[in-house]
Amino acid sequence: MKNLKKAFSRIYDQYVDKIYRFIFFKVSSQEIAEDLCSETFIRGWQSFKENNKEIKNPQAFLYKIARNLIIDYYREKSKVQFVSADCVSIDDPETNLEKQSLDRSDIETIRTAIADLKDDYREIIILHYINDLSIPEVAETMGKTEGAVRVQLHRALKSLRNRIEQA
Repeated sequence: MKNLKKAFSRIYDQYVDKIYRFIFFKVSSQEIAEDLCSETFIRGWQSFKENNKEIKNPQAFLYKIARNLIIDYYREKSKVQFVSADCVSIDDPETNLEKQSLDRSDIETIRTAIADLKDDYREIIILHYINDLSIPEVAETMGKTEGAVRVQLHRALKSLRNRIEQA
């Protein structure tokens, strides 16, 4: 049992930030993201204990749990899913105010464009580019083939590019 705790502790340390970030981009609330992230790891731990470390890809497993919790959250709350452009503050250590202003403007444009994407497109972009998952990892997380993920990622980027150009 002690080795199980130690192994899961390493998994937690390795993935907690990625899982939180994934959830946060989907629910746009720090408090809800924290709650869902905690629940993700609680359920992960329960399954980890029951399977005695037989989870082959803990990262994909945790993303699936988080994804299902997000779906359940929106099902319960009957809310429309969106990402607010004002929800995340990014501190820029630069002292050049003009550059800071331009960078913030670009970030706001990208955030708004991502928020306007279809749910699947937004999820693929977040998983691949923000959480730095490989195509096979995204495919496993979303329950799709690698080819389908590549096609959808290409379409998502094209849609994102079009939205940014229109802004």
